[in-house]
Amino acid sequence: MIKINIDKAKSIAHEMRRAKREEEFVPLDAIIMKQIPGNSAEEAEAARQAVRDKYTEIQNQIDAAQTHEEIKAALE
Repeated sequence: MIKINIDKAKSIAHEMRRAKREEEFVPLDAIIMKQIPGNSAEEAEAARQAVRDKYTEIQNQIDAAQTHEEIKAALE
């Protein structure tokens, strides 16, 4: 019988979540750092906050998960 270490699974899921979040931040960070004309820094920051909110919810779902199926569902 295979036993899954839920704490380790949560740790791995958080690493995956952070990597995905970082990918979504890249284009928004570029707009803010490079101050690209025609792109609003305020809009980029609002989009960054939306990304943060999205991944905060995923983090909460992972933390509350009791099974590996719940962890997997949170990442989808």
